[in-house]
Amino acid sequence: MDRIVERCAGLDVGKAIVVATVRVPGSDGGRHQEARTFATTTAGLLALADWLGSYGVTLVGMESTSVYWKPIFYVSKTGSSAGC
Repeated sequence: MDRIVERCAGLDVGKAIVVATVRVPGSDGGRHQEARTFATTTAGLLALADWLGSYGVTLVGMESTSVYWKPIFYVSKTGSSAGC
């Protein structure tokens, strides 16, 4: 299968937490995958943006219950370290 996106992430967004998984090229030529959990506070969302930026993520997919995705969208539009 051809790789379409080199550096991507998936977010599972809830009311109190966001579980984020990144998939990026690994040092062995394979894929590296890492998951972390972040709070949905402003500080937590900024930390999420910085973490995604540190991996050079270029595409993010989100799954969210209700409107909990909105703060993540707004943080991504404010010029934080990573464009979520």
